[in-house]
Amino acid sequence: VQLVESGGGLVQPGGSLRLSCAASGFTFSSYAMSWYRQAPGKEREVVAVITGVGGRTVYADSVKGRFTISRDSAKNTVYLQMNALKPEDTAVYYCKVVIGLTSYWGQGTQVTVSS
Repeated sequence: VQLVESGGGLVQPGGSLRLSCAASGFTFSSYAMSWYRQAPGKEREVVAVITGVGGRTVYADSVKGRFTISRDSAKNTVYLQMNALKPEDTAVYYCKVVIGLTSYWGQGTQVTVSS
């Protein structure tokens, strides 16, 4: 199993970024995918989840209405569209998949929101 995030960077408050997580080594369409983030000195927290079948989504209250998680099974990729970014969104963002009893994580991508 391999998860590779990309798309992070430096953006001004109010700006947008789209993160991508390219997945391989498992049947992508069968599993829920999640985005997490970890800010300096804080615990890692879930941001958004999308199911495998049906593509239902769940969001943390802090990002509802601003972030959108989606997936493309043809590309084995999950996305996180982030709009109206705030300085408090600054963190390393990770994607995750749970297969059986094992959690697999990507290496993370840094998002910095600052003027």
